[in-house]
Amino acid sequence: MRLIGYNVGGTRHIGAVDGDKVTPLGTVADFYRNPDAALHAERDGEVLALADLEQAPPVPETARIFCVGINYHSHADESKSVAGLDLPKFPMIFGRWASTLVVDGTEVPVPPTEKGLDWEVELAAVIGETVWAAQEDTALAHVLGYTAFNDLSARRKQIETPQFTLGKNADRSGPIGPSIVTTDELPDPSGLRVQTRVNGETVQDGNTADLIHPVGKIIAYITDTVTLRPGDVIATGTPGGVGIGMNPQRFLTAGDVVEVEVEKIGVLRNPIVSREQLGD
Repeated sequence: MRLIGYNVGGTRHIGAVDGDKVTPLGTVADFYRNPDAALHAERDGEVLALADLEQAPPVPETARIFCVGINYHSHADESKSVAGLDLPKFPMIFGRWASTLVVDGTEVPVPPTEKGLDWEVELAAVIGETVWAAQEDTALAHVLGYTAFNDLSARRKQIETPQFTLGKNADRSGPIGPSIVTTDELPDPSGLRVQTRVNGETVQDGNTADLIHPVGKIIAYITDTVTLRPGDVIATGTPGGVGIGMNPQRFLTAGDVVEVEVEKIGVLRNPIVSREQLGD
């Protein structure tokens, strides 16, 4: 099953998408109280046209987004050369605010003090139940599904200090989607091709087989300290090929279009604009 979020009268809903049709599954808040029950509940037969919906991130407004830094061997190599960072012994976790999440097609502005934004294609896992002290070998059982994520990064702010929260939370810098593919359709997140294209040119081409810390290990590592809740998101890191690692360095600026694609999930496409073009 593939799930999308959409707004109705200012309230976020979730639905199951099939082609150009969407079956409503209730508000996001109600759905994530018990996702398993919501997925298997009887429906009244209502079907909506996908084209008529104002899409929204398919997770709660209160979701926590746990991101993993330097989690592909290929990215670790370039991080060593660019920033002198060693291969992490443990998952390098940092947080994103849910308010930065946007959907496919949303314009993303470059902060005026940045040369541009950097791209990072990522596989993201969406948690389906409350979980504490997960075991690595069974941790995937707690996942509702998987989606694509673009961890667009304001590198100037990220590298100015050891704490890079601001650089990872620029306005509208977290495209997520185009849908959550539930684990009945995608049970195994290993061996998935992940790619980024800028104006049609492939700049990242990796595979989740290259992850340093796999999804189950990340969930186990987080949950010996923090209880995960339904709707929380874990963005599992990006492969090599980011703009800051290029020679010369390259960043997304107004007029560029960035696409990230995760095999078996789909493509997120977002235009880059200046803050002035955004108009807010």
